[in-house]
Amino acid sequence: MPKRVEKAKIALIDAALEVEKTEFSAEIKISNPQQMQAFLDEETKLMKDMVDKIKASGANVVLCQKGIDEVAQSLLSKAGILTARRIKKSDIEKLSRATGGRIITNVEDLRSGDLGFAGLVEERRLGDDKMIFIQEAKDPKSVSILIRAGLERLVDEAERALKDALSVVIDVVKKPKIVAGGGAVETELAKRTRDFATKIGGREQLAVEAFADSLESIPRTLADNAGLDQIDILVGLRAAHENKNIWSGINVYNGEITDMWKAGVLEPVKVKEHAISSAVEVASMILRIDDVIAAAKPPPMPKGAGGGHMD
Repeated sequence: MPKRVEKAKIALIDAALEVEKTEFSAEIKISNPQQMQAFLDEETKLMKDMVDKIKASGANVVLCQKGIDEVAQSLLSKAGILTARRIKKSDIEKLSRATGGRIITNVEDLRSGDLGFAGLVEERRLGDDKMIFIQEAKDPKSVSILIRAGLERLVDEAERALKDALSVVIDVVKKPKIVAGGGAVETELAKRTRDFATKIGGREQLAVEAFADSLESIPRTLADNAGLDQIDILVGLRAAHENKNIWSGINVYNGEITDMWKAGVLEPVKVKEHAISSAVEVASMILRIDDVIAAAKPPPMPKGAGGGHMD
């Protein structure tokens, strides 16, 4: 079969290109070689009719979810049609979205309007595996990303990093707003929270200031992970933000306070909002549990369990 097809017209078939077996056990008695040959010729004719239907539709690539008979494979190969069989259902559905083709359950129903289109369909060998790449689709609604590495652990790490990156992109699409990273946002929020705390007074002021301290746990952790002195970093961050440098954060590579916006260290607003709201919910839940435990009355002590003596 051809290994490369340009301007591919792709037929997506959810049916076996084989002679269908009967639903019940059947036995054919053949008494002479001519009958045997006629039986084989009829099978070949059935396969040829299927291939002719595919050729008539204009398809030059066939992707089949089920099996393909060896005779059909031979005929498709002679017709110059690139064919792949036993493709997973999920892959066929993705191919349908990517190429714009319609999945056909009966070859008799295949028409030119059901075909998908791609600029290039090519079989390539990657390591010990052969893979078919379908590229340059007109309006791909679904794409695949191939991750390769020398070790399985590295593949897992690359996959995790890729998923994180895709999730960030999704967040930006859902809410197209970004802020600087490196602890800049948390430090600015902590500063403004403390300013707000002074206007409240009383016990509530202590709670608001504690919330501001918890926001600064992010830059503290960044400094600790980078091997920097937490106190020096926090002092430098607070001084920078007092001077209205709201995007000042920690450059973990050189240990300096840097404008994270100019450095290109950016994060989606949605991620920040989710992190803060989740932390607040967890803290509130823990406080409620503590209140329930503290309010519960201790069980009565069993007789004889106390120490000392009675008068």
